[in-house]
Amino acid sequence: MKYALGPILYYWPKARVEAFYEQAADSSADIIYLGETVCAKRRELKLKDWLQIAHKLKKAGKEVCLSTMALLETRADLFMLRRYCDSIGFSIEANDLAAVEHLSNHQIPFVTGAAINCYNPETVAFLHNLGMKRWVMPVELSRDWLSDICRSARVKDLPLEVEVFAYGHLPLAYSSRCFTARSLNRAKDDCQLCCIDYPNSRQVKMQDQQQTFVINGVQTQSGLRYNLINEQASMQGLVDVVRLSPESEQTLIMIDRFRANGDGHYPMTLDTKNECNGYWHHIVGMQAI
Repeated sequence: MKYALGPILYYWPKARVEAFYEQAADSSADIIYLGETVCAKRRELKLKDWLQIAHKLKKAGKEVCLSTMALLETRADLFMLRRYCDSIGFSIEANDLAAVEHLSNHQIPFVTGAAINCYNPETVAFLHNLGMKRWVMPVELSRDWLSDICRSARVKDLPLEVEVFAYGHLPLAYSSRCFTARSLNRAKDDCQLCCIDYPNSRQVKMQDQQQTFVINGVQTQSGLRYNLINEQASMQGLVDVVRLSPESEQTLIMIDRFRANGDGHYPMTLDTKNECNGYWHHIVGMQAI
């Protein structure tokens, strides 16, 4: 299996992003996704900055994929989307059907991100016909669901890679409302880019203090960190790429731990108060086995 570093989902200062990818260039990640996928107002890095980082990572031997926005709201967002998709020399992760349409019309192969609803063999085959070369399974699906799709008559013979989100707070939903700004009693249009003050977003707890969600601007994430490090043996024959979502520089160390436990010989004890793996087992997502 290959190991991928997903796009940074949080709003970090430019210097920290650049320093992170300097370290990522020396990491054991095979694939690195770059770009802003959550909010168009997060402009610490421009496209030219992402491309500069992409060229450095490619020179370091990494497969680089540019990730597009998951929620487009304006014509400016659509214009920027097309600029990303037309970048020469790099793969594109389409997180919105507008990106799929543009890439398909220009006959550019693409990766379909988990933000695109793709829950059955018919949809997988349809997207493959449009040019999908790698499918990132929606985060709430289970191993059994994945197995049923991959072994179906419509999919089993397709030249298609499968990628699974395996580490990090799960991106569950997107909204046109900015929850981070709202939590500070600010309107979205006057958010003052407050997300940058919360490099790992804001926690949402129930009355019993159980962490339920993480709010990350317009994105809602799982309160617990998803961790499939001990499930890799069950991925054999189904999964080609394992994705880890950057949360700090420690994520680069986790790539090594995932790789070391690829065959199950070096398992990791889950912190069940802060980590979960329920979705993979087709049970309540917040639970851990």
